[in-house]
This record gives sequence, structure tokens and C-alpha cells, in this order.
Amino acid sequence: MKLPTLSLLVLVMVLSACGSRNKEVVLTRLKNDGNGPDEFSIVPGKPLQEPANYTTLPQPAPGGVNLTDQNPLADGAIALGGNPGANRGISAADGALVNHSRRFGVFAGVRETLRREDTEIRRQHGRVNVLRIGPDNYSSAYRRQWLDSKEETARLRSLGIPTPSSPPIRPGRRR
Repeated sequence: MKLPTLSLLVLVMVLSACGSRNKEVVLTRLKNDGNGPDEFSIVPGKPLQEPANYTTLPQPAPGGVNLTDQNPLADGAIALGGNPGANRGISAADGALVNHSRRFGVFAGVRETLRREDTEIRRQHGRVNVLRIGPDNYSSAYRRQWLDSKEETARLRSLGIPTPSSPPIRPGRRR
């Protein structure tokens, strides 16, 4: 009696593992199981402040913009000392930097290739832990792509390449 039950359980597990073949594989176990709101989808507004001129306020409209709405791209540009209105294309000041970074050529379709390769990595590693028991499979999927900063610093320094942002290696101590 136990053998048919066990084989039925194994059959159900195998079929459930094959059921989501075409769905996107999610490598983390973070999910909202409760009835309440998803705390990661709540974006707080900017603090209220008195405008310099009340006549320049935008007209209220459903779905319209508000002065307290977050605008991450513009806010990031301002925080980095840039102009949020000037983020259209490559500026003349950055042309030399872009040309220098392209000196060995540019791979066309790199984003599509990266998306395809990443989907394959997630597909290969996402089905390993069907019962989601044990460590998170995100770490095992991308472990080969991790950069050991101490090892890379030592490698670059052995080649004579200066690494000023890394902490100095004390004499007699190897990383």
C-alpha cells in the first residue's frame, strides 16, 4: 500500500515541476502571501512644501502630475548635479567618453543577447529546487559571475595597474 502512495506522490511532483515550463522562472522566494498591500509597491511622495508662486501650480486632473510625485530619473539627475531636462541622448561633453568606450567596437543587440542568456540561466537553475527547500537558488545561479574584489585587486596590482579606490594591502599579508 505504501509503494503506490509513494509513486503517486513522485508522479505528482514530477508533473508539477513540468507544469510551468513556459512561465518566467523567478529565482527569489520573496512574495506577498497576505491580504494587505505589497509594501514594495508603495512609493512615498516628496515632502509637502510651499511653492514659490501659486499661479505656476499644475491644474489638478485625475491621473495628472503632482509636485509631490516621485520622478526617479529627474531626481537622480538632480542629485548627481545634472540637469533633468538634458537627458536626451549623449551630450557633447560626454562624446569623447562614449567614443573611447566604443574603441574596440560595439556588439549590436547586446541587450537582447543578455536577456536571452539570463533567461536560460534562470531556466536551468530555477527548476533545481522544485520544493524550494534549502538555500535560495538565485545565489547558485549567478555564483560563477560573481567578482571577488580582493582577488581582482591583487590580480590588477600584480600586473602593475593602480587600484587607488581599494584599501592598501599591508606588507606580509596576502589577500
